[in-house]
Amino acid sequence: MMKTKKTKKHVFIVDDEPVVRKAIGKTLERLSVEVRCFASGVDCLEQLRHSKCNLLITDVKMPGMDGLELLAEAKRIAPYLKFLVITGYGDIPMAVKATRMGALDFIEKPLGAERLLNAAESALAYPNPSDSLTGRSLTKTEMMILDLILEGKTNREIAEIVSRSIKTVEVHRSHIMRKFGVGNAIDLMKRAIELGLIDFSSNE
Repeated sequence: MMKTKKTKKHVFIVDDEPVVRKAIGKTLERLSVEVRCFASGVDCLEQLRHSKCNLLITDVKMPGMDGLELLAEAKRIAPYLKFLVITGYGDIPMAVKATRMGALDFIEKPLGAERLLNAAESALAYPNPSDSLTGRSLTKTEMMILDLILEGKTNREIAEIVSRSIKTVEVHRSHIMRKFGVGNAIDLMKRAIELGLIDFSSNE
């Protein structure tokens, strides 16, 4: 009987400390995953638009873009991406907020190898939606159209704004729905709220 080749999972690690990135990468080798390390959230997001990622592990407190900002932006690109956050003792309130934003777990520093392995293994085993497009990264055009859909714009209005045909907008809209795992605009709105893509605090 021929054995099926198991596809390697891809893990992105974001931390501004080289020693921490190296330690996490070395530990995760035990899970036989493909690891890519980034010193900043900006570098990670750029790669996320073009590369496969099954799990993103990020520090919370970083110069420039912090872990919460990275989490918010990454969810816009890949709505079903799984996250773990790393935190120091003083950053725990931020880590709790990250968990509310969709992070599956947070790991306190100093990092324990077994704790990290267990959290990463659980996150990677977390079930994915079945649709072939669900969980795929949104293109830049789809991200733009998503924002317009969430603003309540019609397909015709969106077509005029992005200078595309209505038919093209309909195709993009269909892909967005499938990537979010929903079947209509109402469920898309609900899913966007769940993921924290709609911020009501700015309206208060």
